[in-house]
Amino acid sequence: MVGAVLLDHDTCYRAVSAKDSRFDGQFVTAVRTTRIYCRPSCPVPPPKARNVEFLRTAAAAQAAGYRACRRCLPDAVPGSPEWNLRADAAGRAMRLIADGVVEREGVPGLADRLGYSSRQLGRILSAELGAGPLALARAQRAHTARILIETTPLGLADIAFAAGFGSVRQFNDTVRAVYGVPPSQLRNEATRRRRPAGAGDTSGPPGALTLRLPYRAPFDPHGLLDHLAARAVDRVETVEGGRYRRTLRLPHGPATIDLDLTARPGAVLATLRATDPRDVGPAVSRLRRLLDLDADPQAVDAVLGADPVLAPLVAATPGIRLPGTADPAETAVRTVLGQQVSVAAARTAAARLAASLGDPLPAELRTGDGPDLLFPDPATLADGLAASPPGGPARRAEALRGLCAVLASGDLVLDAGRDPAQLRAELCALPGIGPWSAGYLAMRVLGDPDELLASDLAVRRGAEALGLPGEASALTGRARAWSPWRSYAATHLWRAAASAVPSVRRNT
Repeated sequence: MVGAVLLDHDTCYRAVSAKDSRFDGQFVTAVRTTRIYCRPSCPVPPPKARNVEFLRTAAAAQAAGYRACRRCLPDAVPGSPEWNLRADAAGRAMRLIADGVVEREGVPGLADRLGYSSRQLGRILSAELGAGPLALARAQRAHTARILIETTPLGLADIAFAAGFGSVRQFNDTVRAVYGVPPSQLRNEATRRRRPAGAGDTSGPPGALTLRLPYRAPFDPHGLLDHLAARAVDRVETVEGGRYRRTLRLPHGPATIDLDLTARPGAVLATLRATDPRDVGPAVSRLRRLLDLDADPQAVDAVLGADPVLAPLVAATPGIRLPGTADPAETAVRTVLGQQVSVAAARTAAARLAASLGDPLPAELRTGDGPDLLFPDPATLADGLAASPPGGPARRAEALRGLCAVLASGDLVLDAGRDPAQLRAELCALPGIGPWSAGYLAMRVLGDPDELLASDLAVRRGAEALGLPGEASALTGRARAWSPWRSYAATHLWRAAASAVPSVRRNT
């Protein structure tokens, strides 16, 4: 299975010899004679086996003194699907580093989020990934810097601080060490190219940054678009054709994104307008999680397609994706709003909250026909709901107020670095939030690939429509063979339920 690749020299070398793009992002090839590291599918002739070593991350290669190949751009590939599967400290740390936590909070902040000391975390990451947290964050900064150098007119000094470097000198030294040339040469090379390979396009609208977000094929964009369209909150998000647009709250300010899921094979085109360029890295990380772009669809389809009942669904929709979130707090609020009601009713309730408590999008980010409202943050919701209780069942209103209060106070943290079991326990301890909501949020916020949600009505109806057990415990037993991809199986079952009995669709 591709997703479970180990760093066995012979296995990795065969992938490199075949230029197999399925392995891009899962390891890098470091060539001892040239001191360059590449993605497995690099178009140059493969080096001799005795001259290469295989490392798990670009950061490990950089820490060992290798520089990135400027032809194949090994940092411009889908992320390793390993981080989707691993709920250990290394996997959770990688997701938080990609979200820019080290830049904002330092290594102590990262370690605190994960429940370790800085020294413990450094030992864990060095042992598992070949690089410590600073080296991993440095690789992330270098990647963000290259994107900004190649795709924006920002001055190089501005890019240095936007990418998270502490000084222009540190920025220059890092770019030279990672790419083998100074930032000015990277920009000149990008200018000579009509379109930066693997990084972004300069053809976006004024004031916007247009990026390519690569994925592993096959890819089911229409399922993602259908999911997003059914739940789109008025003035916050829209779906038209193959494009999804929405407003976002990022660490340093508001932003808008425009995702074109069907324009180009192999990548989603993302047009970002942000008030602060430091948010480019976190935005890319969150959009990748929203669309599940780092998944290994062939590994998922191989397991689910081996079941004779699911095989026709997998064949009909290869590369199914697990919709995530770009705003965990918003998703949590909308999950509670959707408890025991239809998708349409939950969407209406969310739109009312946004209209009454949301913030207008700053004028400089508006595009005329796009979304113009930011979904309210937890603190605003907590105050607003206390002053004016929402309609609907009293138990749901109480659960919503309690959730917003703990999110606003920081007593409940929702981010991609949480341990799934611990997050479920904390959510279930809140009034009015049960196992279904906790499991659903683990699926959407953490990208947990193995959450079946067997108690969900639509999952059970979908199972019954396929001749599978409709009772939760029996379905759980039948689904053991689908592990570790039961979240993807649940997505297939939801679609089967929608096709068989449209009226049972729930806020899934």
